[in-house]
Amino acid sequence: MNNFKKIGLTALAASLVSVSAHAGELSVSGAASMNVGGYSGDEHDGGATFSMGNQITFTGGGELDNGMTVSLSFQLDNGTANAVNGNFDDHSVTISSDAMGSLTLHGHGGGSATSAMDATAAGNIWDTFDGSRGQVTAVAHSSSAPGNNSLSYVMPTIMDGVAVNLSYEPQSSGNTIDSGMGYAVTYTGIEGLTLVYSNSDEVGTTADLSGDQTAWKVSYAYGPVTATMTQSELDVTTTTADQDVSSMAVSYTISDEMSVTYGTETIESTNSGHVDAEYTVLKGSYTSGGMTISANVKSAENVDHSTNANADFDYWGLGLAFAF
Repeated sequence: MNNFKKIGLTALAASLVSVSAHAGELSVSGAASMNVGGYSGDEHDGGATFSMGNQITFTGGGELDNGMTVSLSFQLDNGTANAVNGNFDDHSVTISSDAMGSLTLHGHGGGSATSAMDATAAGNIWDTFDGSRGQVTAVAHSSSAPGNNSLSYVMPTIMDGVAVNLSYEPQSSGNTIDSGMGYAVTYTGIEGLTLVYSNSDEVGTTADLSGDQTAWKVSYAYGPVTATMTQSELDVTTTTADQDVSSMAVSYTISDEMSVTYGTETIESTNSGHVDAEYTVLKGSYTSGGMTISANVKSAENVDHSTNANADFDYWGLGLAFAF
C-alpha cells in the first residue's frame, strides 16, 4: 500500500511541475492616498483628522494549452477592516475563455451579483457617517454581499450590448438556508445609456433575516453631463429589517482632467416611527498623470432614523490620491 502511495505522490508532483512550466505574466499595481477631513454639528465638532490609503495588487496568470486563461489576484492592504491577518485583503482566482465566459472564486472580497453593482449613484455618502459617531449610531446600507469563498460568473456575450452576471453563495455554518443565488443584467446597446437590473438572495444568519435584494441603475451621458439614478430594496422575513436606498447624481466634466458632482441619497426604514436618513454631497476632482486631487462637502440628516439634534451633521474632506 505504501508503494502505491509513493507512486501517486510522484505522479502528482510531476503533474504540478508540468503545469508550472507554462509561461505566465505577473503584474503589480498600487494605489495610495493622503486625506484630511472633519465632522461638524451638534456634539460632533472636532479638529481635522488625517488618514491614508495604501494597497498593492499582484495579478498573475497566463493561457493554457487548451485555450483557457487562468489568473490569480492578491491584494495587500494594511489596516483594512476586512483584511486577513491584518494585511491580506481581496484575493481570487479566475478561469475564462471566449466560449465559456469567466468564472471567479473569491477567497475574500466577493459580492453577490446585486451587491457588486449596488453602489449608490452618489457614491455611498452614507459610508462617511455610518457606525458610532459620538452620541449617535448611524445606519448603514444593507446588502446581500456573501461571505468568503463565493462564486461569480460572467456569461459569454449572448448579444451586442447585453451582459449577464451570476453569483452563488454556498451554505456556511451561520446560514439557515442552503445557499444564495443572484443575477444581474446590464444593457449598453444605446450610446450613452446604461441600464442594470439585479436580484440576489439575502442569506441571513437566521430565517427571519433571510430574503432577497433587488437593485436597478439607470445612467445616461450626454456630452459633458452624466445623470444617474439607483434604487436598492432589501426585503427579508423580519419586516423591521427591510430597507430601501435611493440615490441620484449629476456629474459635469469640465475637461479631461476636471469634474464636479452633486448627489443625494435616502435610506428608508419600515420601522414605525422612523424617519428617512438623508444625505447630500458636492465634490470635485482634478486628475493629472496618475494623481488625483479631490475635495468634498457632505451633509447628513436623521442618520439614525430619528429627528434628534445630534442626528444631523456635516463632513468636509480633501484628498490626494496616486495610482501606479
